[in-house]
Amino acid sequence: MASTTSLPFIGTLPAGPRDAITDVAGVTVGHRTLADGPVQTGVTVIRPHAGDPFRDKVPAAAVVLNGFGKSVGLVQLAELGVLETPIALTNTFSVGTVATAQIRHCATANPETGRALPTVNPLVFECNDGFLNDIQRLAVTEADYLEALDAADTDFEQGSVGAGRGMSSFQLKGGIGSASRRVAMADGTTHTVGTLVLANYGRQPQLVLAGHAVGERLAALQAAKEASEPEKGSIIIVVATDAPLDARQLRRLALRAGAGLARTGSVYGHGSGDLVLAFSTAYTIPDRADRPMPAVAMLHDTRLDGLFQAAADSTEQAILHALWRATPVTGRDGNHRAALGELLPASSLSPLA
Repeated sequence: MASTTSLPFIGTLPAGPRDAITDVAGVTVGHRTLADGPVQTGVTVIRPHAGDPFRDKVPAAAVVLNGFGKSVGLVQLAELGVLETPIALTNTFSVGTVATAQIRHCATANPETGRALPTVNPLVFECNDGFLNDIQRLAVTEADYLEALDAADTDFEQGSVGAGRGMSSFQLKGGIGSASRRVAMADGTTHTVGTLVLANYGRQPQLVLAGHAVGERLAALQAAKEASEPEKGSIIIVVATDAPLDARQLRRLALRAGAGLARTGSVYGHGSGDLVLAFSTAYTIPDRADRPMPAVAMLHDTRLDGLFQAAADSTEQAILHALWRATPVTGRDGNHRAALGELLPASSLSPLA
């Protein structure tokens, strides 16, 4: 993994100790990476807490910045405002397999799922990794989802791993990136906002790093043949917070991640699937009416600005981490993606700080 000591730090808010989504207490991340010749893909799983989200649901909301995507679970999420499975990321053609794995896992833990109990709403997001990965092989299995789930921890790799293994961003190697920011509130408390991205988007000439337009320079260095092609990638952004927010407020928080995405040079192009999910770990909602509902005092809307800044800044930082921590990958038909660190070494990034 490339050193990040010379990378620009985005914004003025402090990061958490890991500068990752897992700085939000209870959140863990796991990967299953498949890297074998033309198969360059995988699964990444985000667990909102250590328990069973089917029994103890998590408040959440999603925003579609541009809907060129094939995710599953968003309709019920928009209606009910809760998560009831871990969040899974994978490639486009593996959404069905991973959703089935989530259903089987829930039914194993709760045998009456879909019988005496309600059905479960699997939640799977995707990006198309078909440039590097032979996506038609349908290489991801249900066992791969379970391995990623079991591997979930507070410390996790970033870059060309898990669902990010075959992803491309700005005609460079993309993948998984994460960051966090801490917000001091007026009442003396502190809340954390953490973000994880699956970066698979962007046109190289438009790339902006910490406010510096470097895309044209990179395109010249790389002689990128695709520099003039239209946008046809995607990004999934997952925002977690320990602030007590309801689904309406979480939707507002999710929207602010779009500000961080735009700063990197994205215009949410026609062929790009740009989706944001935000959830809170401050409380859970029971699955049955005979269990007590939480008594939680939500933040007042006028106190959200710091969290909005944290969502924007941590998203931009997470994208930078995804690009910088990625390693070069050669995959299907010899297709290759160079890593940002190969073309712009840390010494050349330091003046941007």
